Amino acid sequence: MSYKRWSFIAILLFSIGLAIGLATPLSIAGLMSEEIAALEELSRILVPFSFLTVILIFIKNVSALVVSFVLSPILCLAPILSLTVNGWLLAFVSSAVVQEESLGFLLAGLLPHGIFEIPALIIGQAAALSFGTMAMLALFRRRRSLLLPSLKQNLRYFLVALALLLPAAIIETYVTPLLIT
Repeated sequence: MSYKRWSFIAILLFSIGLAIGLATPLSIAGLMSEEIAALEELSRILVPFSFLTVILIFIKNVSALVVSFVLSPILCLAPILSLTVNGWLLAFVSSAVVQEESLGFLLAGLLPHGIFEIPALIIGQAAALSFGTMAMLALFRRRRSLLLPSLKQNLRYFLVALALLLPAAIIETYVTPLLIT
């Protein structure tokens, strides 16, 4: 299957997560108080306008993509979960922000770095889905000769995704705080 189709599948999975997130009632936030407290603690560490914050955001995002890519041969569960959960979380949090603040506030907080980070997620997870599927085919259908070319091709896309995460982290640290204050 072509990489273009894997990209479409990744976008579809992310969109399913978005739809679920928009359909999730905001009253569930009370059930997630422990997770919200952990995010608030993380926000104290990741201070705006700090090079350390850029590094931490970049490392967190890169490690999430790397783990998903490495675990993708296990039924592609990691990329599928990553795409749907990230879509769900984005939509769920966005709904809460729009209710608390405004649509303009949400867009100012998401768009500057999101134009890099969301495509990076889609590109990286599409590569993970493609590689994971090929690895499973190589294992179960004895098509091992296709595995190395697939790995090389998907690593190229994966490196593009990783490269997009750096400007996303820089913008998230230095530009987004200026727009939402």
